[in-house]
Amino acid sequence: MKQTHRLDSIDRRIVALLQQDAALSHADLAEQVGASAASCWRRVKVLEGAGVLQRTVRLVDPIAVGRGVNVLCNIRMRSHAIDARQSFEQFVDVRPEIVECFSMSGEWDYLLRIVVADVADYNDFLMLTLLGHPAVAGASSHFALSMTKYTTALPV
Repeated sequence: MKQTHRLDSIDRRIVALLQQDAALSHADLAEQVGASAASCWRRVKVLEGAGVLQRTVRLVDPIAVGRGVNVLCNIRMRSHAIDARQSFEQFVDVRPEIVECFSMSGEWDYLLRIVVADVADYNDFLMLTLLGHPAVAGASSHFALSMTKYTTALPV
């Protein structure tokens, strides 16, 4: 299990602020946390080195890029053999429609979040691609009617 990095109160404020706006300059960050820019820079580097802060990305409006339909799809595997799971996880990794994948406990083996343009787009992906994977035994799809909360920020 990965070891937890100890965060003091300034580290926590830095992490919280960067989760809201990763483009903050070190000077702006320093002003908001009450530290010097050099100190903030050093702290950010330590947090990056420890794996607390990972890659920096820009969030995209899915509707603006024609991907306004969210589908949560449960997957049941034909086999739980390691090669079948690895094959499926490699497949998931290269499919841009699949934006999240969780290995699950319980009745279903995986839970996927899939973003598509519309129901017809999802039908094509499901029938022609996903269910065609040799490791997949079945799927159950749930269409999101709306998104009431979305965040990438973790509580620190």
